[in-house]
Amino acid sequence: MRILKSLFLSVFVVLFLASCASTQKVLSLPNFDTPIKITPKQSVLSDEEKKFWSHADLMEDSIAGMSLAKAYQFLEGKKSIPVIVAIADSGVDIEHEDLKDVLWTNTKEIKGNNIDDDKNGYVDDIHGWNFLGNASGKIINADQLEITRLVKKGREKFGDKKAEDISENDKAAFEAYQKLEQEYRLTISQKEFEIQEMEQTQNNLERLKAVFEDVRRFAGKDKLRIRDLDSLKPTSLLMITQIETIKKVLENGATEEDLIGYLKEVKDYKGELLKAMKGYDLNLNDRANLGDNLYDINDKFYGNNNVIGNKDLEKHGTHVAGIVAASRNNNKGAKGVANTVKIMTVRVVPDGDEHDKDVALGIRYAVDNGAKIINTSFGKRFSPNKEWVFDAIAYAAKKDVLIVNAAGNDSKNIDIQATYPNDSKDLKTEFADNVITIGASSLYYNEKLVATFSNYGKINVDIFAPGVDIYSTVPKNEYEPLSGTSMASPSTSGVAALIRAYYPNLSAKEVKYILMNSGVKIDFKVIKPGSQTEENPTGELVPFEDLSASGRLVNAYNALQLADYLSRKNSN
Repeated sequence: MRILKSLFLSVFVVLFLASCASTQKVLSLPNFDTPIKITPKQSVLSDEEKKFWSHADLMEDSIAGMSLAKAYQFLEGKKSIPVIVAIADSGVDIEHEDLKDVLWTNTKEIKGNNIDDDKNGYVDDIHGWNFLGNASGKIINADQLEITRLVKKGREKFGDKKAEDISENDKAAFEAYQKLEQEYRLTISQKEFEIQEMEQTQNNLERLKAVFEDVRRFAGKDKLRIRDLDSLKPTSLLMITQIETIKKVLENGATEEDLIGYLKEVKDYKGELLKAMKGYDLNLNDRANLGDNLYDINDKFYGNNNVIGNKDLEKHGTHVAGIVAASRNNNKGAKGVANTVKIMTVRVVPDGDEHDKDVALGIRYAVDNGAKIINTSFGKRFSPNKEWVFDAIAYAAKKDVLIVNAAGNDSKNIDIQATYPNDSKDLKTEFADNVITIGASSLYYNEKLVATFSNYGKINVDIFAPGVDIYSTVPKNEYEPLSGTSMASPSTSGVAALIRAYYPNLSAKEVKYILMNSGVKIDFKVIKPGSQTEENPTGELVPFEDLSASGRLVNAYNALQLADYLSRKNSN
């Protein structure tokens, strides 16, 4: 239970040490409670360092990575068994050059015979299952946000009724609906305003880009510098104005390359906003194509085996899978954290909010088909059928399956504002011991250590892991850095997979314990996510230990040392 966590963990360590007193000379452990004192890396990172900073060693590289090279040195000569990691996410491009060799294959199924050979209810589930599809091959991409679904239900029930028209029994539900309706309308207005701002910014940047091009042509230069501009002799008022404009830009430290990069970011963000707006569409109902009863958890055998989905849209799941397990020795673009792992794809996340039913059945599918770790890099604020998911988590705990869960990207304290899925019904006490929730960290071993977007919580976030600019696989044999707790979670899943592959006698509960207690202890203050504003651009400094239960960063090398120690203890 979380409310007893600190006491429990300290007692746990003492008991281990006491029971192994006779073997301390052989099974010695470093002190994981000693904070590391270093000067953070000051120089600009090389391209290679940027790609794999999350694998770096803090002491050797001055970068807040997970010490992966040291971890593999520690594992040299040790035996392992393959571990199945389920990626409960959007689709995964299982044809990717860096993923095709690390896929889980259901050997009990005969590919393409359209028969449920293993009689698990899922026909031809060779590499996993797509819960967002139907038997005729239809796949679902876009879906509503949960708040939209709730508002739609509220409108269907209450219509244009006023408070005085509502029965006593329905008053609480009506008041809850009114609050959701207000939030729904306000959010849409904010999104529309933000889209307008991005459009205006894009237009301004495109005009500035055109000015750069005009001045370059006039100057006969491939690249503009201030000294080049000072030597120009324009004759038109327009060119004089354009040169002065470019001078101001350059004097402020920006370049044309910076401009082009920023323009791309603005376009991409506007595209994301427009895409997200679909989630607020009350009339969107692609889900009906699945043909299941959405509100019957026992109606479970729907979907299809197209775990890829649409390659043009399944960047997220493909990226997450690559962080865990992209082939390490094929000289391709990425390197996964774990080397002895098989990826099972469980497609449950559309563009929009996932449905509780899909998540619950997806967890159960992964458990029943041999997954030892399930990565859940998704989340939402509302969960009307959360009990189904709670039951699935408890089922996974009973079957000794670890769930590695992303904390979310809203810069919120999830001890106060719930995010789903989670392992606490009251935000205070865990109902299961097999879920570890991950916040996102950056490469900077200073006040910028915590990602600005990461959720946090002294009770409900367990530990932090690299989640900023993580380089990994994206569809069609391509690679890209992405950021989010969605990236921090598979970074942790990869370390968990190493533990379970090399130390299979350790339980999910023990793996969680190892991850939380072997991480790098942080004893300095960091910028609290969400605290930076126009009025306070530096943000609020808070102790790092106040942002999670452990006050640590995941470290693969430390984790394997502790795993080795506890595994030997279990064997004695």
